[in-house]
Amino acid sequence: MAAEVARESMEFDVVIVGGGPSGLSAAIRLKQLVPELSVCVIEKGGEIGAHILSGAVMDPRALSELFPDWQSRGAPIDTPVTEDRFLFLTERGSLRIPTALLPQCFANDGCYIVSLGEVCKWLGKEAEQLGVEIYPGFVGAELLLEDGVVKGVLTGDMGVKKDGTRGPNFQPGMALRAKYTLFAEGCRGHLGKRLEAIFDLRAGAQPQVYGLGLKELWRIEPTQHVKGLVMHTVGWPLDAHTYGGGFCYHYASPDRPNLVSFGLVVGLGYRNPYLSPYEEMQRLKTHPLLVPMFKGGERLAYGARALVAGGLPALPRLIFPGGALIGDDAGFLVAARIKGSHAAIKSGMLAAEAIAEALAQGRAHDELTGYCERFRASWLYDELYRARNFKPLLNRGLYPGALLFAFDQLVLRGKAPWTLSLTPDHVKLEPASKHRPIDYPKPDGILTFDRLSSVYLSNTHHSEDQPCHLHLKNPALALEINLARFASPEQRYCPAGVYEIVYDSGGENPRLQINAQNCLHCKTCDIKDPLQNIDWQPPQGGEGPIYMNM
Repeated sequence: MAAEVARESMEFDVVIVGGGPSGLSAAIRLKQLVPELSVCVIEKGGEIGAHILSGAVMDPRALSELFPDWQSRGAPIDTPVTEDRFLFLTERGSLRIPTALLPQCFANDGCYIVSLGEVCKWLGKEAEQLGVEIYPGFVGAELLLEDGVVKGVLTGDMGVKKDGTRGPNFQPGMALRAKYTLFAEGCRGHLGKRLEAIFDLRAGAQPQVYGLGLKELWRIEPTQHVKGLVMHTVGWPLDAHTYGGGFCYHYASPDRPNLVSFGLVVGLGYRNPYLSPYEEMQRLKTHPLLVPMFKGGERLAYGARALVAGGLPALPRLIFPGGALIGDDAGFLVAARIKGSHAAIKSGMLAAEAIAEALAQGRAHDELTGYCERFRASWLYDELYRARNFKPLLNRGLYPGALLFAFDQLVLRGKAPWTLSLTPDHVKLEPASKHRPIDYPKPDGILTFDRLSSVYLSNTHHSEDQPCHLHLKNPALALEINLARFASPEQRYCPAGVYEIVYDSGGENPRLQINAQNCLHCKTCDIKDPLQNIDWQPPQGGEGPIYMNM
């Protein structure tokens, strides 16, 4: 911007960046403990729940601590799990693993199949009834740093044109000041990344590792629906060296019968640059076990989201002067259980309790050591500790990894005297010369679909006259390295067709075209780019996907 602009400033006791399960639970817990506190939640989505995507099977343990009466309060949690199925797939066959041979972490007794977006909408209403101020459509764009202390955030400017100048509808962002600021942006939060760098929060921690979760919501024929069924698959279509697996959750609500959440999680540590997680998900639907379920059904929605998978060894230091990381912004997901919402809720509650204690003691802008102490003494720490070797073991390959993890859980009970190491996902990608292109079948438009028709179902919208929110630190590397050495893997790992290599009319002079308007905000490009050359930043507030019932 050419000149500095005057910004409105607002003061709160606590500002929370992100309206997901961790941020909303922190806000609710603060108001439960100290009703007179001023608590503000900002959310980059156009409404609470718009950017929320998860499977999801929910363990209600943390929610029951937050609201013991959540059922009578009308929480949209209607489908208890009635059956678990865990299967190894080959291209044409399947083998169901007996429950007795599975580690306890794979069991879903007492859990519920939910739309996490709907749960967040409900949490948002509960928070507002307690007096929490919620502002959807506002991006936490910059940190308010003063003398090495976080004192709030700046929200993003609106109405900036593509060339960086101010458009006719320009509105400057606001300064939201707080005694403590919690960052609940979800996986690979852009402010969380900056905080880790500024305060060296990752010192002593293992590198974080990730997966990409792709999901479709289907309404299927009543004869194919088994309400409460939770099915997980491993094996085909992924090779034995690629971590990942499918999920299929049958659920319903009074006004939405016969729903199935279907999807695939692909670990982003895969080696083959020709692998396309999106195409692998489409291919999974063609397995003989699944085809009958989808026959006569209707695909209602699509989305994709990166998820943290490193567990306890990859957690950064959670606190810094003036605030803390909570939820997936820190890495609270239990990959072995394929669950994170209960961990997100619990982490938000723990941080809120530490803030309430600090403010009661007259403290502000310091480090919330009480948050770390509460976490270490909690059931959440114990759960993450028992599963801490899950991802390192599975990185050894499907079959040896599965056997080793079963031994770790069934024999050692998660108490092995060692903690295995992790390697960043982006360094594992191998040159294209070591692999062959994968011949994915063309979509039929009935069971399998192309990317653009899927993006349409995500209700994604971005104003085209704004700066591109996908930044190349060195644009030349996109061709000199990514294309030449890795065959431009961003064309395949992006689940929305954002990145495209285009040529002139003579088939020469390639260039990377960024279709930012398709972006699902999944952050995969920020994670998997082999040179870490792509920096995802939030676009204008309120833009991106609008996930319905996801």
